[in-house]
Amino acid sequence: MITVGALIGSIELGMIYAILALGVFLSFRTLNTPDLTVDGSIVTGAAASAMLCTLGVHPLLALAAAFIGGACAGAITALLNTKLKIQALLAGILVMLGVYSINLRIMGGKANLPLMKSETLYTKAGEMFPAQYSKLIVGAIVLIVVIAIFFFFLKTRIGFALRATGDNEEMVRAAGISSDNMKLLGLAVSNGFVGLAGGLLSQYQGYCDIGMGVGMVVIGLASVIIGEVIFGTTSLLRRLIAVALGAVVYRLILAIALNFGMQATDMKLVSAVIVVIALSMGVLGETFSIRKKKRGAKNA
Repeated sequence: MITVGALIGSIELGMIYAILALGVFLSFRTLNTPDLTVDGSIVTGAAASAMLCTLGVHPLLALAAAFIGGACAGAITALLNTKLKIQALLAGILVMLGVYSINLRIMGGKANLPLMKSETLYTKAGEMFPAQYSKLIVGAIVLIVVIAIFFFFLKTRIGFALRATGDNEEMVRAAGISSDNMKLLGLAVSNGFVGLAGGLLSQYQGYCDIGMGVGMVVIGLASVIIGEVIFGTTSLLRRLIAVALGAVVYRLILAIALNFGMQATDMKLVSAVIVVIALSMGVLGETFSIRKKKRGAKNA
């Protein structure tokens, strides 16, 4: 049986990964662009946040820098795609490869940067809230703010143009809107929030590691798919909440897998299996819905 401490820890991490999932949702679902920059931009955010915290900068300013760092990585991917006509998938891989060296530079050439003696958002929260639930409260507050920002942003005229670009790029161009600018904005914002998730993750864990970004795009995609399949997509707000809850469910599944004796080294394999199952659920759900409609039409 999973312990209360493990349950709370899974929810805390799930809320951080929910911000990552929302960033992935913006690129994969809203813009309909496969973006592998995520594995690099999350480390950029983590590295920027960790380094500034070690220098005594306020944790919130460190998180702002994490957002900017991730946004810059996303913007470079968009420019490679729109201006140099490099395929989005390849552009993301190239940026992910390139930022590895940049991330090492940010971390002062060290592969691991500890924050044990530095002040973070979570250590500050421990002074304001009950220690047992302080990280949970911080995660919930940040996640609610991020969901609200996403919702109101996607409801603006620019947000509608961004969503339209993902649905039908040619129609957007016919309406006089630059699809290239929309992609640039979308991928910058998407990776900005991925960087923010990385900044929070490094402050939560108390360290930043150069290899912490491996497989993050899979985690984000798994969270999006799980959330959509389980919680539905009837409205924009429900979809955003579903994606966030999907990340929490994903972390809980991993915690249960560990509780049943799986090794920590097997978690990447478990993640891949979760994505396959989630994708299969989506396909099976669509098939069942189509069959149900056909039966209804025949009965009518």
